[in-house]
Order: sequence, then structure tokens, then C-alpha cells
Amino acid sequence: MLQTDLALSRQSWYAEGVTRPPVHPPLQGEVRAEVAVVGGGLAGLSAALELAQRGRSVVVLEGHQLGWAASGRNGGQALPGLACDMAEIEAQLGLGDARRVWAMTVEALTLIHARRDRHRIACDWQSGALTVAVNARKTRALRAWVDRMAEVYDYRQQWLDKAALPLHIRSPRFDSGVYDRRSGHLHPLKYTLGLANAVWQNGVRMHESSRVTALERHRSVTLLRTAQGQVMADQVLLAGNVHLPGIAGLPASPGARIMPVGTYVAVTEPLQPERMDALLPTRAAVCDNNFSLDYFRPTADQRLLYGGKVSYSTVTPPNLAARMRSHVARTFPSLAHTPITHAWGGFVDITMNRAPEFLRLPADGAASAPIYLLQGFSGHGLALTGLAGKLVAEAICGDAGRFDVFSRLRHRPFPGGERLRTPSLVLGMLWYRLRDLL
Repeated sequence: MLQTDLALSRQSWYAEGVTRPPVHPPLQGEVRAEVAVVGGGLAGLSAALELAQRGRSVVVLEGHQLGWAASGRNGGQALPGLACDMAEIEAQLGLGDARRVWAMTVEALTLIHARRDRHRIACDWQSGALTVAVNARKTRALRAWVDRMAEVYDYRQQWLDKAALPLHIRSPRFDSGVYDRRSGHLHPLKYTLGLANAVWQNGVRMHESSRVTALERHRSVTLLRTAQGQVMADQVLLAGNVHLPGIAGLPASPGARIMPVGTYVAVTEPLQPERMDALLPTRAAVCDNNFSLDYFRPTADQRLLYGGKVSYSTVTPPNLAARMRSHVARTFPSLAHTPITHAWGGFVDITMNRAPEFLRLPADGAASAPIYLLQGFSGHGLALTGLAGKLVAEAICGDAGRFDVFSRLRHRPFPGGERLRTPSLVLGMLWYRLRDLL
């Protein structure tokens, strides 16, 4: 799975357009740290930055390159909320804590802006996001959601009926929409690498090509082994998502509660600015409210970036660029013959209920060194991962109140175990796609 993910990531338009900083050398020998972070994506980097700013000694271990996986190749949409509906959070935690969760996800957007400004991260930020409905039934569902978010969560957005939609998007496909001025979009790899630079500037040791192969828990420390070295840490954060399984000694089988799902993105050749004006006048990011959704946005160099192909079988769709162009043409018929220059993808981790999983792994026998886990962002993690890193840093430093709100969310393993969970999920998703079509 890792090799497939890596091969598809190498085709990313994002990766082609950035100059990576000098490589951080692989871990060699033994290192001592207060906190070891496994995973050099947005969640791990965010935690490392917050911990370093609080005076902790931190080591980041990344199995490949910083930001190479989902953090650096996603659709670039920065949105509040979770991948699941807030009704799931209300059912588990009650309305009061559900409101706290929502407020923290809005804080995640503010955190992006604060870090962009403080660390001078140039990442092509563009304000504005649309959620759109494809038919009258979806319009009713969208309107009910918008009204409830305003009434219950005090989160107000601008309703757009079919006559008002052309102010933001000109497509025959959509029936209605809602505009959120607080959300937006950015170049995720530029943002991730900018955050990594801030982590390094704050004195954190970072090691690329340092995949953790084994974990040993002792009474007061945890030992993390790589091919050429080891880290002794008082506390550990695991933030590697679908790439964590395979670590010997990993406690509590966290991989049983997440599922690798392939997501795919493509970009067109650059369009003339006036042509982009005719499609997306306000340059907002867009996603529909189907269960198996499409999402798209303009890039800083006037390309249309489009995501909308998902593989629940972990098999990459054949003829990916051609398939993505059919999605583009369905939304914007005038782009039916516009070349796709890049198509790429990789795996994200989803949970059964699409809520994220933040937890402390239980002690193993006499072991008492805490291990924290962040996973299950379910394709909605660009903003939320940054907040997750901040919350786990607060918990490590003695204030676990906000982290524990999330840690109370219950997660079930996927039915069928590792052998049968994939075909079970494929069948389930066929049902949801049929519902969307009907």
C-alpha cells in the first residue's frame, strides 16, 4: 500500500511546483527527547511546533518526506466541521460538547491564518467556499443544514438559490448553494512545508526517511526503533494515519478502526483569467453535498483543480486522467476538451462514523509512558489536523480538557476484520452512490 501511495503522490502537480528545503537526514544512533512525533504531516508538525514553543524537546520521525502523503496532496479546501454530521457528535457527547467541538473546528481556520502570518508562509490562500446541491431533494437537505447551523451553532452563511448561484459559480449542474466567507482554500504542500520550516526554526530535530519499525513501552519511557537508530522519549505522538500499521509492538491495534480509502485529484491546463471568471467569479472552493462528493477550486495560476474519484477497494482507477476529465465536463461542459495535465492521489484514513479519533493508548502491563494517537480525519483534515496538533500539545503539557472532549468519541472497528472490511465497505458505498443517483 505504501508504494502505491508513494507512486501516485509523485505525480502530484503540487510537488512539481515547489522547491523542497534541504533533506533532513535519517535518524542515526540513539537520541533522547521529551516527546517523539511519528509522522511529518500537518498533525505531527502542528504538535511539534506547539510543543517546541512550550519549551519541550521534540524529535519528528518521518518515514519518507515531510508532507508527502495526504497533508501535501489533498484538495486544498480549508473548512470548519468534521467529515461526519454534527448529529453524530450530539448523539455521543450531547449538544453542549458538540457546540464546543464545532467552535474548535472554527478555531482551526483561525489557526491557519495565525500561522501563515507569524511564520510568513506563502501558500496561495483564497477566501470563500461554496457547498452546492445537485437537485431539489439535496437542496432541501442543504437548506435544513444551513438553518440548523445558524440556529444551534450560531454559524451563519449566505444562502444562494438557483438565481443567485451565478454570482459564485456558473454551472448547469447545481440547484442551490451556500457561501461561507470564513472558509477558503490554499496550496497544501506549500503550507505543510512552510509549517515544517517553522518547526525546524523552533529547534525541533526532524529526520526524514526514518520509518519507525518497532515500539517498546517501558515504565517511564518509550523506545522507537528505525533502520539506523532509536529514540528514547518520555511521551509519544503517533500521527501516521494509514501508514502506522506494521510497527512491531504497536498497542491496541489502532489500524482496526480506520480504513484506507484512495482519493484522487486532477488539474487542467491553465485557463485564461476571463475564462475562469466565467466559471467561478469569486474564486471560491466548491463541494457538493452528496455522500460521495465532488470538490473543486481554482488555483493561483488559473487551473481548475478537481477531486471526485474515490476508491474504496484500494485499487487505483484505470485511465485516471480521462475519468477525472469526465467529472470536470459534467460540472463545466465548456471544459470537456480541456487537457488534464496532472492526475494523482493516495490514501486517506476514514473511521466508521467519519469522526476523528484522538486518544491515549492504554498502558501495557507496567508501562506508564503516555502514547497519544491522532487519526481518522476522513478526508476533512486540512484545518482540523492543525487544531489536533495543538490539542495534543496542550494535553502533553498538562491541560487535557479540550483533547478529552474529542477522546470521548467512541469508535468501532470495521466489520469483517482486515480481510473482509474492504469488500464490505465497497458494497456499502455502492448503496450510498445509488442513493445519490436516485
